[in-house]
Amino acid sequence: MVLGVVTLAYFLDLLLGDPRVPWHPVRGIGRLILFFERVLYERKGDGKLLGILLVVGTTVTVLAVTAGLLQLSKAVHPYVHYGLSVILIYFALSVKDLAVEAEPVRKALEEKDVLRARQNLSMIVGRDTQDLEEPEIVRAAVETVAESTMDGIVAPLCYAFLGGPLLAWFYKTVNTLDSMVGYENDRYRDFGWASAKLDAWLNLIPAKITALLIGAAMIVLRKRWRSSFRWTGRFFFSGPSGNGDITEAAMAGGLGVRLGGRNVYAGKVVDKAFLGEAVEPLKPGHIRVAVRTAYIVSGLTVLGGWATLHLWR
Repeated sequence: MVLGVVTLAYFLDLLLGDPRVPWHPVRGIGRLILFFERVLYERKGDGKLLGILLVVGTTVTVLAVTAGLLQLSKAVHPYVHYGLSVILIYFALSVKDLAVEAEPVRKALEEKDVLRARQNLSMIVGRDTQDLEEPEIVRAAVETVAESTMDGIVAPLCYAFLGGPLLAWFYKTVNTLDSMVGYENDRYRDFGWASAKLDAWLNLIPAKITALLIGAAMIVLRKRWRSSFRWTGRFFFSGPSGNGDITEAAMAGGLGVRLGGRNVYAGKVVDKAFLGEAVEPLKPGHIRVAVRTAYIVSGLTVLGGWATLHLWR
């Protein structure tokens, strides 16, 4: 059942993309996180402990609602249960959404409209974009595609194959927690610690799988696949803190560009390690290749899931 459910959900996402609706489950989780944050943050006590309570409260609530809906659908009819499972996993994926979000940045740059490219980029990255020029806009877009290939495609698919809608939405909840409170600032350094740590550990294996599949995709695209695998190897045995580095390094090596460097978040400068070698200057076309890479990686993940489950059986 899992094989069919995940595959149908995957093709549904390829066809329709992530729906922009107010009742999207991720938006509901966001509102739930805000509720628990209001309840817990102002309480006196250890910030990390309160952060753990935030993670427990949010994940348990989401899992209880998801399990309840699945049980109710099963009581109605097996086909209703099957259909709901497909829809739940479909909402957890963001395959087509990568192209939907990244392509407007590329198009604006190709039309020499840097201001519009900055505005489009600001919708998909957390860094300040108002002063970025074309190479830095391209870098930010490619880095986002590389990271989103991991947490928007490969990781949800892996957890869906392992545990169906329940495990997929456990991962999606933790990932949403990290995106909302997992920051190194005064407010969230302690309160968001548990969310950031759990998200990092849940992405540890998917990040390495993503990097390897990026290298495989570079073979299909006839890009610098050897360099992609070489850069993957540099971070393959790193811990959870290297999750973002390994996917970006694999993409940088395959494209023949250099990623990383100086970023600005809310006026605060953050320097990241350089990844890849600047064989080519960063150009808008690299965004398109990065998106194509993400599509190929998504297909390889589904095929890998099929093969793994068949071998396991």
